[in-house]
Amino acid sequence: MNAKVWLVGAGPGDPELLTLKAMRALRGADVVMIDQLVNPAVLEHCPSAKVIGVGKRGGCRSTPQAFIHRLMLRYARQGKCVVRLKGGDPCIFGRGSEEAEWLKARGIEVELVNGITAGLAGATQCDIPLTLRGVARGVTLVTAHTEDDSALNWQALAQSGTTLVVYMGVAKLEEVRRELLAGGMIGAMPVAMIENASLPQQRECFSDLNGMQEAALAFGLKAPAVLVIGEVVAQGAKQAVSNTVKALVDLDDRRVAGL
Repeated sequence: MNAKVWLVGAGPGDPELLTLKAMRALRGADVVMIDQLVNPAVLEHCPSAKVIGVGKRGGCRSTPQAFIHRLMLRYARQGKCVVRLKGGDPCIFGRGSEEAEWLKARGIEVELVNGITAGLAGATQCDIPLTLRGVARGVTLVTAHTEDDSALNWQALAQSGTTLVVYMGVAKLEEVRRELLAGGMIGAMPVAMIENASLPQQRECFSDLNGMQEAALAFGLKAPAVLVIGEVVAQGAKQAVSNTVKALVDLDDRRVAGL
């Protein structure tokens, strides 16, 4: 049997967002190495596989990347079908490309399987279109956390005219706010902060850039969460207000009916 590693995106959390190709890879897996943010429910597609937790999460004890590399290599050289299962998409802040290149350099066949990223799924759940004709001509995905603490070009981001989706930004809300304002973005720019994207416990908080940090504190925002910053957020905020109004009207109707 040829040694092979599949680098698979499990999506943002909702197991129904798993792709058919990801399901096929899981069904054929002998070993599944699973990240911490992957919903365990997706493991129903690989009931006979050996499952190994190799979690990585900000602020928590993480499995060293070098150990993950060696573990994938060891099982692949044993002729096992290995699935490295990652939250979201393996190549969007998921080290998928790094792992693929490391394995290929050692003669291991690798296949990448895309997954739906949290920024897209969370925005959709909030009725936010990341691009919208006449409003946002594109979308930019960035991470607020970098391994070497290098700074983003915030001025370019602030003036890009695109919707910004910021990953791993909960601990750096004030820095994101300050840098975007300094880069020329208006303080009234709408912001959505989306926690646990696509899961039943998803929560979202709408604000503007000026009041983002205060709103997050009042809301009790916790990781994992993504920030969506741009004019398109107003679409989702409008829908949230509409849903609240409808809920109040329905409650009123039920009260009247009970009189």
